[in-house]
Formats: sequence, C-alpha cells, structure tokens
Amino acid sequence: MAYELYYWPMIQGRGEFVRLALEEAGADYVDVGRKPKGEGGGPGAIAAFLGDEANPRPSYAPPILKDGGITIAHTANILLYLGGRIGLAPDDEAGRTWAHDLQLTVTDFVLEIHDTHHPISNALYYEDQKEESVKRAALFLEHRVPKHFAYFESVIDRNPDGAHLIGAGLTYPDLSIFQLIAGLRYAFPNAMARIEPDYPNLTALHDAVAARPNIKAYLESDRRIDFNEMGLFRRYPELDG
Repeated sequence: MAYELYYWPMIQGRGEFVRLALEEAGADYVDVGRKPKGEGGGPGAIAAFLGDEANPRPSYAPPILKDGGITIAHTANILLYLGGRIGLAPDDEAGRTWAHDLQLTVTDFVLEIHDTHHPISNALYYEDQKEESVKRAALFLEHRVPKHFAYFESVIDRNPDGAHLIGAGLTYPDLSIFQLIAGLRYAFPNAMARIEPDYPNLTALHDAVAARPNIKAYLESDRRIDFNEMGLFRRYPELDG
C-alpha cells in the first residue's frame, strides 16, 4: 500500500525533507496535494483531511504521512517512523535515536531560517515586518548559520566514515543537510558564498547527495518544486548580507 503524503503542492517547505527520503528510497508514495482535484487531490483534499471531525487523532498541520491506518505528523516524527522502514536509518536503537536527535536539530535550524523573513508573526506579510527581517537576517547569517554549520561539520568529522553524519552509509539526516544547504544557497547566495567554504564536509555531503541516482532524477523532474517566495527558503536581496 502506497504511503500518502499530505503537504501543500505549491511549496517545498517542511514536506520536502520527507519527499527527499521517499524519493531516495524509491518508495511507493502519493503526494496528495499535487494530485488533480478530480482524483481526490489538491489543497482542498488537505484541508478536508485536517478538518475531518470524525478523526479521533487529528493532526495540527502538514506535513502528514499516512501508512494504512497509521497517521504521523511533524517532519522529524515522520522521518523517525519512515527511516528504518525504507532503509535510511541505523538498525540499532542508539543509532535511530541519534538520527532523530540530528533531525530535531535540523528542525530548530529550520525555524530560525523561517524567522529571518517572519520575525514578528506569521499573521503579517513580509512587507509588514521588513525592517525587523533585515535585522534578524543579519544576526542569523553572522552568528546562527556558522554555529549550526560548525556543529554539523563536527559531527561528520567525528564519524569514522568522514563522509556522512552517521555510520558508513546514507541516512535521512544526510538528506536533510542537503536540503538545508540547497535552500540557504537559494535564499542567501552572497552570504553562503562567504560562509560555506569554511565547512567543506557539509559541501561535500550536499554534492554527494545531489549526485545519487534517485535524488538526481528527482531534482531534474517536475516532482521537485522550485524554491519560491511562498516557501520556507525565500530570496529577498535586502536580507542577503
């Protein structure tokens, strides 16, 4: 039975971290939001799923994954559930917990990225908080990106493999690092050109993931939604250092 992913069809957003794992694994899945309305898909299908009052375990917001009768929400929680099932997590409990630990750190980083363009409230347009965004982005690029990058760089350094975050093979946090770097390159190209050379392990990991056959095919397909200014990673020149 195919996995069902519920996420908005017009953006990569937090759902993209799940899409990358499913695509890398060659898993059978349906991207419900991107299906035609006539086939039970589209944003209306997601809204209907969220608003189903008969659901005894309602989810707050996408991304949501359905696996038969099981429903899982939140990116890190979904990847924890999927990892071992699709071959993208360690076999042992300590390793799976470590992968989840890393993904939760990614989650924290993602929130900080979002807050560069919405530092006051999601209820306001970017233009209504632009001045505050400029200040927030400057501090983010000067302090927070190097802090997170240095942490993930050190994790790779301490791994005997020297090429991945965990063990000797690809796991889902590696895919998430790829997405972080790809998104930050889109949102902050000038700043990333200055920052990224200090973290060669992360650049090498990004490039290795991008070259994997399933990921390469996905990135070149119409299934990969372009970065845009509705999503998590947004390119506003005035925020780029």
